Amino acid sequence: MESVLSGFMAPSDSESLLERAYFDAVEQVGDPDELRTRILDAAYEQFCRIGIRRSTMEDVARLAKVSRITVYRRFDTKDTLVEHVVRREFRRYFDRFLIDIEQADTAADRVVLGFVSSLRAIRDNPLIGGLIVTEPDLLVPSMMADGGQTLATVRQFVAGQLRREQRAGHVSDDLDVDLVAEMMVRISTSFLAIPSAIIDLDDDTQLAAVARRFLVPMLEPPA
Repeated sequence: MESVLSGFMAPSDSESLLERAYFDAVEQVGDPDELRTRILDAAYEQFCRIGIRRSTMEDVARLAKVSRITVYRRFDTKDTLVEHVVRREFRRYFDRFLIDIEQADTAADRVVLGFVSSLRAIRDNPLIGGLIVTEPDLLVPSMMADGGQTLATVRQFVAGQLRREQRAGHVSDDLDVDLVAEMMVRISTSFLAIPSAIIDLDDDTQLAAVARRFLVPMLEPPA
């Protein structure tokens, strides 16, 4: 199982799992296969119950009320099943992010909402957040040791949002959106990977204050 977790974000056929989730969110890609969705739902529930390591394909088949052969016809290995379950959860994260920032009136407010929403969505996710807490030796190193692929994909997503702000005239054309996105993502990732003794990550008001004080000023280009 370490192999698939270390490969969550790593390139596979030149495209990472996180990149595929990002593409699915932006393009609003759906899955018309109801049986496949049923198996993914069962796998998600099973992984949340006892973790990925201890779960088997037989467990998933039993929960989905299908035969083990049916599961293997849709997902040829456990690693493949895990990849698709995690990909779907990251897709939900991107979807939630896009919905949350629509509530804001200004670019600054969208940065604040995006920061708070991102931390809450990942930490509150029973699978991804649970892995960070219960199996950090699997998930966290995979996010750090993938040659920067994870950060690059999320940075691309954030930079895309900042470019939309530029096109709308909400931030300066002189803003280096890739650099700003890089810094914002690295700050967010550090909070997920390393617990804070100063900032309560469950306090949205405190997180919003941090974002407004340290992230929003990044929207101003250097003088």
